[in-house]
Amino acid sequence: MTTRLWPNLRCPVHEMGLLPEASCLTCPSGHAFPVINGIPRFVAESNYADSFGLQWNHFRRTQLDSYTKLPISRDRLRRCVGETVWKELPGKLVLECGCGAGRFTEVLLEHGCSVMSIDLSNAVDANAQNCPPGECHRLAQADICQLPFEPRQFELVLCLGVVQHTPDPERTMRALYDQVKPGGWIVIDHYTGRLAWYTKMSSLFRVFMKRMPPDRALALSERLVERFLPLHKSVRRIPIVRSIAYHLSPVTSYYTVFPDFADSLHREWALLDTHDSLTDWFKAFRTRAQIKQTFEALGVDAIWCEYGGNGVEARGQRPLH
Repeated sequence: MTTRLWPNLRCPVHEMGLLPEASCLTCPSGHAFPVINGIPRFVAESNYADSFGLQWNHFRRTQLDSYTKLPISRDRLRRCVGETVWKELPGKLVLECGCGAGRFTEVLLEHGCSVMSIDLSNAVDANAQNCPPGECHRLAQADICQLPFEPRQFELVLCLGVVQHTPDPERTMRALYDQVKPGGWIVIDHYTGRLAWYTKMSSLFRVFMKRMPPDRALALSERLVERFLPLHKSVRRIPIVRSIAYHLSPVTSYYTVFPDFADSLHREWALLDTHDSLTDWFKAFRTRAQIKQTFEALGVDAIWCEYGGNGVEARGQRPLH
């Protein structure tokens, strides 16, 4: 991981270079970071993202375009980065934060990028199975706000589906932008406040499910999907009844979004995203204006910030000087 292409790893606490030892990396001040399954681990074994780790290892392939045979992740990524950046991506060095099981990693690698994938959870293990480390792919388990790299190393810093699940979204955005090279790009998205969220039954389930051990929460999510998903399917073509079901059911379904999914795929996506939405420890909301204001305060140039996808999607460029 210290070739000419890849930024050298450093201690995220002391900001000093790391030395390889038997099954770990050490810094001169005494910190030791284990290397497990070939992946450096810069965070505690257990943290607030444990449910995400269990989720992505359980649903390792569910959201991969290579598994669905549909360009769902590719289209979302392309929309968020924009056509200009998309066309320039091949050969670029990308930092992908909150990589999960690799739905965007797969697309980036196929598009010719060199990708450093990091995640706070052990989802990095699922990612490594889907997108094995090699000449164009590296992984580390790390915290976005304590990354093991020198600042301004990457031509694109990508963070989709993650910022809203961190303790302090503004601090997270600052940490992401710190990694952008002059002339490089930051691309994020974020939940935005919707009245529908506060009127859904799922918010009540989340109060106790996010405090459950991850394996028990996943088991409960499975039971909820078995009970409520058939209801979503039966009313999918009746708008008024579908809206009522949306508010009363804690289950996330995609019958109107992905009508061509097979029943088995509908169940997988419903279970994955139901578990995701009911067990995330942090769930923040920001408006388009708030995201844009944060970018402007950071000095981001060429800002694009619009409502879309799961809420707000935004990108911008670090000035060359």
